[in-house]
Amino acid sequence: MTASEGQLSATAPDSANADEGYSRGLSPRTIQMIAIGGAIGTGLFYGAGGAIEQAGPALILCYLAAGLAIFVIMRALGELLTYRPVTGSFAEYANEFLGRFAGYATGWTYWAVWVATCMAEITVAGKYVQYWFDIPQWVTALVVLGVMFVMNLVSVRLFGEGEFWFSAIKVTAIVAMIVIGIGVLIFHFGHATNPTPANLWNDGGVFPNGFGQALLALQIVVFAYVGVELVGVTAGEARDPKKTLRKAINTLPFRIGLFYIGALIVIMSVSSWRTFHAGRSPFVEVFQQIGIPGAAGIINFVLLTAALSSCNSGIYSTGRMLRSLSQRAEAPAALGGLSRRSVPAPGIAVSAAVMVIGVAVNYFSPDKAFNYVTSVSTMGIIFVWGVILVCHLIYRTKVRQGILPASDYRLPGAPVTTALALGFLVLVVVLLFFTDGGRTALVVGVAWGVLVCAGYPLLSRRHVTS
Repeated sequence: MTASEGQLSATAPDSANADEGYSRGLSPRTIQMIAIGGAIGTGLFYGAGGAIEQAGPALILCYLAAGLAIFVIMRALGELLTYRPVTGSFAEYANEFLGRFAGYATGWTYWAVWVATCMAEITVAGKYVQYWFDIPQWVTALVVLGVMFVMNLVSVRLFGEGEFWFSAIKVTAIVAMIVIGIGVLIFHFGHATNPTPANLWNDGGVFPNGFGQALLALQIVVFAYVGVELVGVTAGEARDPKKTLRKAINTLPFRIGLFYIGALIVIMSVSSWRTFHAGRSPFVEVFQQIGIPGAAGIINFVLLTAALSSCNSGIYSTGRMLRSLSQRAEAPAALGGLSRRSVPAPGIAVSAAVMVIGVAVNYFSPDKAFNYVTSVSTMGIIFVWGVILVCHLIYRTKVRQGILPASDYRLPGAPVTTALALGFLVLVVVLLFFTDGGRTALVVGVAWGVLVCAGYPLLSRRHVTS
């Protein structure tokens, strides 16, 4: 892209959005709730059990460190979004600042991330339903996928309303758990054994299994944050995107502090970290230990809602990303179409069809399905977040050179904070070498990279140079 082209795109972002063909069906109310609850899903509600078992109370510090890096990533993305808000944001910025191949690789990788994440969500949905009914996991996974697929086909407004209420249920449940947990700590009601904040340091210390095990838990923590960047995908369908997205990103520190760190502090204060194990939700465990009648079943319903929410978001984002790729001639042309309801129906249909693989994984290996797909999703999202940070560095350089206009919503401390966040992502990649799931993710990541590189020359032949 030349300097003049960059200036043209920067000064006319809204016209570019208009050409996308989407309707502005996501209200500020909906965007705010997506931002608040969209990233609260399986990684926290379900995956935290294994992470607590591995790291103990040190997991809180892991979430804090990762949360700081995520905030930098989102502020960097926010600066780019206020410069030029587009639906295929990550891939579009990679295409602009790093070249066509980077845009192609980023778009397809983000698509793969949400496909894998949806597979994880439908996996645990099956586990949650088994809390009440003896139904095979794969049956529940198939039903959930089908329902979310239909919701996304109808209209973006239905997606938004569904996500609003899914997120509202999750947020209400976490706040209730925190309030009840604090009540238990103060008034000692219920049946929890020795509820006290001292459980955070008296039962083996903050790092009961060593500093190394806490570091290795970072890959689980990273997966828990998948989805915070979803507000960037909504840019093309949000009303007044610059104002709405800025407000959503500004609330991120509060959301991380309350819903992630606050919840974990209460959980591991009410009961010793030793009582939590992989394969069981710590939220369900806490309410069972407190002994509130029916509370465990209610929380299990909330966890099911969280899985439905993430699956809903995944189908939404993958459909938009495939359309964005198609519009740049980096995916089959048929995936670029919109339905009469301004929904990218072909992209949604193809994405849901690929997600059926998750149903098959649940059928053949229900016990290991969650670990398989979360490791793959973790590797992909690290790549996408890294691309966002690199694009931000290049954008800032072009601003200093006078090539592009500066955004009025800037990342504090950049480029130092941007570099530190990149360093954190590199650390997580290195740590993947030391766990079985991480090595699986690296192997799959390399295989995915080969597949992406092999597909690029075929698609680039159809590209019309502007």
